[in-house]
Amino acid sequence: MKVPRPWSARAWLDTAHVITGLPVAAVLASATLPLVLFPGTLRRALPWLTRVQRSRFAAFQSARIPPVPVAAHWRTLSLWRQTGYHVLSPLVSLPAAVLVSTAWGAGLVGVLSFLAPVMNPPPLVFTPDLRDPAVTGVYVLAGVVLLALAPLLARAMAALDLAIARALLGPSRKELDERIETLTESRAGVIDAADAERRRIERDLHDGAQQRLVSLALNLGLARATLTDLPEPARQAIEQAHEESKQALRELRDLVRGLHPAVLNDQGLDAALSGVAARAPVPVRLDVGLDRRPSPTIEAVAFFVVSEALTNIAKHAAATRAEVSVRRERDRLLLLVYDDGCGGATMERGTGLRGLAQRVEAVDGTLKLSSPLGGPTTIEVELPCA
Repeated sequence: MKVPRPWSARAWLDTAHVITGLPVAAVLASATLPLVLFPGTLRRALPWLTRVQRSRFAAFQSARIPPVPVAAHWRTLSLWRQTGYHVLSPLVSLPAAVLVSTAWGAGLVGVLSFLAPVMNPPPLVFTPDLRDPAVTGVYVLAGVVLLALAPLLARAMAALDLAIARALLGPSRKELDERIETLTESRAGVIDAADAERRRIERDLHDGAQQRLVSLALNLGLARATLTDLPEPARQAIEQAHEESKQALRELRDLVRGLHPAVLNDQGLDAALSGVAARAPVPVRLDVGLDRRPSPTIEAVAFFVVSEALTNIAKHAAATRAEVSVRRERDRLLLLVYDDGCGGATMERGTGLRGLAQRVEAVDGTLKLSSPLGGPTTIEVELPCA
């Protein structure tokens, strides 16, 4: 524990926390004790009482004590944990406030005792004569020691109070585990819903806009081939419209393929990645070894990672070849993307790698990047399959 200096902001904040803790604890304890006889009212009042203490810890200690879940306020254990803190906190706050205030006060008096010879006070009964330089020197030395120890004492008392508050006012380990499980299930639901939405968009584009563009391109191609006797401006307009419709169709197919290719649903990751590797401008060696298919969500993430990584290689790496390996080991899907390019890829330069990492982390996966200057670049990804 770092010892704060007597004149530092940390020392004053710790002292203020300890000193204010006594009146706050006394008021809250006096409000809580009568409510023990009325459990229903106590349950409704506890969140407000606890909020006062949490705000004190936030103000003086910059510490956030997580609120107890609303449902947990109606559990007996959580109810009595918080009640116990409010009722018993004066037993901690009182000696802490006395010790800290005594250390500061006695230290200040001791340091200022060197003024006694100047003020020339008369000696009191059972009190050493402060006009004696030797006695004054002892008092000053004791005051300096106490002022040096006061911040450490305040820090220790504040840390003790914070530890007790975290244990009794915050959620228990069981409540945290339940919250984590709920958040995990909610996130999984959001990811599955987003994946289902991508599939729906892909299906709508494939069955709707893409088919209309195909029909338009065919009609324009037929007109271009048969209407040869039209004026030159009209023929040029038809040719230009035909070429633009084909370009739009290619772009739409790339968009649909990037969202969620139909082959991924029908034939799995091996077939989908084979198509991506075949279309890549850089020669790609693909090695997929899966004894069984992972979940559709993990398949979609794996496809996105490999597809985006190969796109980045084509745009930025100046590579002559690339390799993609996909393996499943127990409950983990392992991806490795390698290229012999110029290297120097980082997560911070906006090359899509940050987006890849976020997509992987969203399903509790990990992404490791190795890309020294001069190459090669290796991306290793682990995705859960359980």
